Amino acid sequence: MNTWKIREIKPEDNQQVKELIRSVLVEMGVPKVGTAYEDKALDDMTRTYENDKSVYFVVEEGSKIIGGAGIAPLTGMEDEICELQKMYFLPESRGRGIGTAMITRCLEFGKNKGFKKCYIETLPYMENARKLYDKNGFEVIEKPLGNTGHYNCTVFMTKEL
Repeated sequence: MNTWKIREIKPEDNQQVKELIRSVLVEMGVPKVGTAYEDKALDDMTRTYENDKSVYFVVEEGSKIIGGAGIAPLTGMEDEICELQKMYFLPESRGRGIGTAMITRCLEFGKNKGFKKCYIETLPYMENARKLYDKNGFEVIEKPLGNTGHYNCTVFMTKEL
C-alpha cells in the first residue's frame, strides 16, 4: 500500500513546491541561470498551471510534498506537443516507483488534451532522471524543440502519445 498520493497542486502548496524544486536543483549542482531555478513560474505554480491544457501534480506523503511534475503546451509548438516540466523529487521519494507513476499521470493528461507528443529537457549528468525517462519510453533527439528558455539544458527527449 502506498503511503503517498498524487494530486493537483493547491495555492497553499506553492511555497513548499518552490523550496523543493530549488533544493533538488542545488543538490544536483544545477546552474542557477538558464535553468528552472530562475523561472518566475516558481513563485506561483498554481497560477502558472491554471489553464485547461496545463496541470501541476504534487506527490504528498503525510502532510509533506515530496515531489512534483507538470505538463503544459510546449511554447512555440502549443498545438501538438506538450512538455513534461519541473519534475523533481526529494531524496526520500526516489526509487519507490513514484517517478513512473507521475510520468504516467502527466502523459495521460497530455493525451486526453489532444497532444500527440511529449517533450522534455534535462542535463547530461542527471543520470537517474534520464534513466527514468528512458524506461518510460522517451527517446533522445538531436536538438531542442520550442522555446523553453532553459539554454543550459542540453539533453532533449520526446515520446509519442
